[in-house]
Amino acid sequence: MSKQFIPFNKPIELTDVEMVSRSNKFHDFMKTRRTIRDFSRKEVPLEVIDNCLRTAGTAPSGANQQPWHFVVVRDASLKTQIRIAAEEEEKQFYAGRAGDTWLETLEHLGTDAHKPFLEEAPVLIAIFEQKYAVNEQGDKIKHYYAKESVGIATGMLITALHNVGLVTLTHTPSPMNFLTKILKRPAGERPFLLLVVGHPAKDVQVPHLDKKDLPDMSSNF
Repeated sequence: MSKQFIPFNKPIELTDVEMVSRSNKFHDFMKTRRTIRDFSRKEVPLEVIDNCLRTAGTAPSGANQQPWHFVVVRDASLKTQIRIAAEEEEKQFYAGRAGDTWLETLEHLGTDAHKPFLEEAPVLIAIFEQKYAVNEQGDKIKHYYAKESVGIATGMLITALHNVGLVTLTHTPSPMNFLTKILKRPAGERPFLLLVVGHPAKDVQVPHLDKKDLPDMSSNF
């Protein structure tokens, strides 16, 4: 056997009945996850964020290139800079850049160009997609399936944060190039998503939403 491979030790062994029970319980738990736009200013231990990022880092990626970088922003002045830049893009978005159809689709959520949560939430996590790496010789190493890999890691991060009782908002102002400048990221990285993280504000409300039933989103053959 190649020295590049090691034995796989299956972490858990369950019966069919146990798998059904466990999958049902996890689904019930994940159904409680909601996108939140009103955050408490209560701080979150950095160790919690670090552990959730480690979980995200276990995600599969093309050729195991792990083409992601997570910037944790807790500094108030940086959050203010990000809010100002994001709201500038959002003003143009809501003023016409988005188009009438997109704005009509968003209308039931009650969103607008004002993004106070970018300052109120204790943690922002800027997620960057690494289009390529640079080796010690200065040569570019192309990353394959980078967007798909970062998307999977982001989903695992959101799940890990929900698992510890935190709430999140996936924020995607368009364009997001200001994140590269403010957070001083290299040219090979592209902003993928800005994840707002914290505790929900007191008495926060969320839209009433329906999710697709299983027959509407899956097929069996």
